[in-house]
Amino acid sequence: MDTLFIILAGLMGAAGVVLAAAGAHGAKTGMGLDSAAYLLLIHACAVIAVTVATRNGLTLRPLGQAATAGFVIGAALFAGDLALRAFAGHRLFPFAAPTGGTIMIVAWLALAVAALLRR
Repeated sequence: MDTLFIILAGLMGAAGVVLAAAGAHGAKTGMGLDSAAYLLLIHACAVIAVTVATRNGLTLRPLGQAATAGFVIGAALFAGDLALRAFAGHRLFPFAAPTGGTIMIVAWLALAVAALLRR
């Protein structure tokens, strides 16, 4: 599972750079690309950090892995919805971005609980 999370973090980071470049180099309707890029890049780093922390016993493993999965899923929904709006002019599905944002908030809270329970 750890290797999968690191692979996904690499893909998230790459996608974040691509979206940042698209926004900077004049995508016609680039609204939201900066936000999508930042969220992917930040959460790619978080995925790597939490994976390493969980592997080293700093978080309760099941909850740490759930938080990591939440970062991946939430960032994908949020960034995917914003990117699709910018490039295709329509949403991924209704409330995809807010759902992704909510999942990321819950994942951050789960991370805090995973660290507290491990103490």
